[in-house]
Formats: sequence, structure tokens, C-alpha cells
Amino acid sequence: MIWEFQTEYLVLVVAVVPTVAAACITTVAESGFSNWGNTQARTKNITRINMSQTGGTNGPEPAIPRNGPEPAVAKRITLRNRMHPTIRSKFRMEVTYRYITMKHHIEGAPVESDFELKSASHVLLVNDESNDVLVKNLYISIDPYQLNRMKKYSSSQKGNSFSVGVAPGQAIDAYGIGRVVASANKGFAKDDIVVGVIGWEDYSLSKGGNMLRKLETSEFPLSYQAGILGLSGLTAYAGFYDICKPKKGDKVFVSTASGSVGNLVGQYAKLFGCYVVGCAGTKQKVDMLKEKLGFDDAFNYKEGSDMRSTLKRYFPEGIDIYFDNVGGEMLEAAVANMNPFGRVAVCGVISEYTDSRKRAGPDMLDVIYKRIKIQGFLAADHYHLYGDFISTTSDYIRSGKIHILEDISHGIESVTSAFQGLFRGDNVGKKLVQITEE
Repeated sequence: MIWEFQTEYLVLVVAVVPTVAAACITTVAESGFSNWGNTQARTKNITRINMSQTGGTNGPEPAIPRNGPEPAVAKRITLRNRMHPTIRSKFRMEVTYRYITMKHHIEGAPVESDFELKSASHVLLVNDESNDVLVKNLYISIDPYQLNRMKKYSSSQKGNSFSVGVAPGQAIDAYGIGRVVASANKGFAKDDIVVGVIGWEDYSLSKGGNMLRKLETSEFPLSYQAGILGLSGLTAYAGFYDICKPKKGDKVFVSTASGSVGNLVGQYAKLFGCYVVGCAGTKQKVDMLKEKLGFDDAFNYKEGSDMRSTLKRYFPEGIDIYFDNVGGEMLEAAVANMNPFGRVAVCGVISEYTDSRKRAGPDMLDVIYKRIKIQGFLAADHYHLYGDFISTTSDYIRSGKIHILEDISHGIESVTSAFQGLFRGDNVGKKLVQITEE
């Protein structure tokens, strides 16, 4: 990592050994740099620079004394100080980081050989023209929609900025949580916790900081911000309340009900006063839906070959709401069992992500004559609900009325295996990777 401070009257260049991962100026004479984004400072000399080692050492931080640098830490310091009362400051930081990329486009289920771990450098310049933010990543959300971005072509890539295609060799951006290491943006300061678009990497450089927001509260574990209080939670909340327009007593069917979104939809529906049945892929998941999450019933969709008959058995009086995470034959069977004026929220079609031959469509005569509403949606369409979503869901968490399901792997090296596991049904609840300790 390389740190360089430059002003009209002062130049300080510090090249540090590779194990140094972060640094902060703690004292700069009369006023110092209290924020990396400061553009002015008064100085007579530099008193001390502290640098923390990676790996979480517990020993004292190395210092650069007034009479010269420690040779193991700083290779060169150049000072030119004309004692001018006002100094226009500039700052340059370079950090080496690891990131995951694709070797080629992926058309089927992802496998380990599709990916590789690379190293590169981020450079942050703090000056009058810069507005960037350098973030050390803490948690990354692992989501199945990313597979469509990795294909050579998918119609989803035209949907919005979150779904654009990723080219082989390119860093893969993702939703997550991080800590600001350095900032040229007045809206963010060092050590701020931020939530937003980062990447499958150790460090992310956010251009302009436009895709980040500062986390103002520490009431809940940080991981919640990438799951139940993040996009997964907003997707479940908006899809159920805004798309499905539930009424008390409605009969609700949720597919992939043990996943990051489905488990929350089922819990919201139960709390609202609906009858809820979910499906999952193992007996353990089915038992969890009924015994822990309070679903009225649940079944293993892998058992039995006739989904229409299965749903008829669990919904003898028909389905009012279907929250679809699967598509294909599951959607066909649900529509066949729906009541007049039924509502379908189409959140995902994971059955088609790895095999486009599984595409299927509902009987359109059912859709017409039952006046069924089928609507696809994205969480980004529903940010107007964000305040209500956070308030309601936070209250449920505080009161213990909602259960949080998280499945957390650790380390940048585990990102690809965590991603592959989504398509095998390995995860229970929200799949996250903790990149580094908080």
C-alpha cells in the first residue's frame, strides 16, 4: 500500500511494507487532517503517523518520529515547508486487493473452474476534482440473479443498472456492507459504515460514492443490512404488500420458501393474518418452515411428479396469492389452482437460470377468465416504501415476531462456492460472505 500526501508547500511520500493495510494521520501539528477529504490544513511539521497491520496485531502501532522514519515502515519522507499559513492539501492512496472474476461467460450452472481470483490496485486521489470513496468490504450479498449477468446474453441485462452484463475478466459488483478506509467525498468520512454497491473483492472504489449510503444506526448486527433490512427484505415486503395487495384470510403459496426472500414473505403473510403454505427441497427445510417460521403447512417439491395435484391437496379452496421465485412448471401449477382475482408476484425464475429449456407458461385462458394479475417487479421500483419497510420490519425484529435466517461463509475465497451453492439449494435463508471481521 502506498500513501502520498502532497501540497503546494509540503510533500510527504510514504511507501510501506506489503502487510500494511490501513493508515491514519493522528496528529499534524496545529490542526492536522481530521478527515481524508479536508482540502485545507495548517501545519508546521508532522508529528506522527500511525499504521495498523493486517491480521489484527495487538501490539503498538509503528510511528514515524520527528527525527526520521522507522526504516522498516517508511522508505522516504521529503518535507518542503515554507511555513505558509494555508496549505492546499492533496492525498493519494493505493491499495492492493483481491477480486473474483469470470474466465468466460457462463451459460449453465456455475462451477469453480468458471472463476479465478486475481489481484489489482485501487488508487484514490483526494483533490478538488475527486469525489470517490475507498471501502474495505465486510459482507457481500450472494444472489442468484448475478448468474444472468454472467451470460453472454440475457434479456435481464437490459433491465436496469443492477442487472447489466459482466464481461470475462471484469470485477463483479454486488450489494454489501463495508467500512470507509479513505474518502474524497464530503458525505463520507473514514470509518463510516456504508451499505450499497461494492463487489466480490477485498476493497471497492466507489466512483462518486453515488451507490453508497451511510449507516446511521448500529442497533442490529451489520449482516442484517445485507439481508432482512436490505434488498432481500425490501423485495419480500414490496412484493407481498404492494404487488399482492393481501387481505386477511388470503391463502398464500410461496415457492423456495426457505430462501432469502421466500422465508420473509411467508412470515409477513402469517403476521398479516393469511393462511400460508411453502415449498422447499429437503425435509429439514420443510420442518423448519412449519416448526420455526410458523407456516401453516409446507411440502418437499421434489416428492411427487404432479405439481397441480399437490397444490390442489394443500389448497382445496384455491390459491389467492402466489409469490413466485421459481417460474416454469411451478407457475403453471399455481395459476391452475388460483381463485378468481388471484395475484401473482413474479420475483424470480431460478428454474430457468441454469436451463432455459425449463421455460413454461400458465394457461392464459385461466389468466383471462379468472382475471388473475401476474406482475414482475424489482426492489428498485419500490424505494418509496423503504421507510415503512424499515420501520415495520425493525419492530418485528425487536419484538421477536420475525425470525432471521442467515447462512454466512467466510473469506473472499468462499464467494464462488457460496454462489454455486445457491443453484444446488444449499443455503437456508440469506446467503452472505463475510469478507473480513467487523
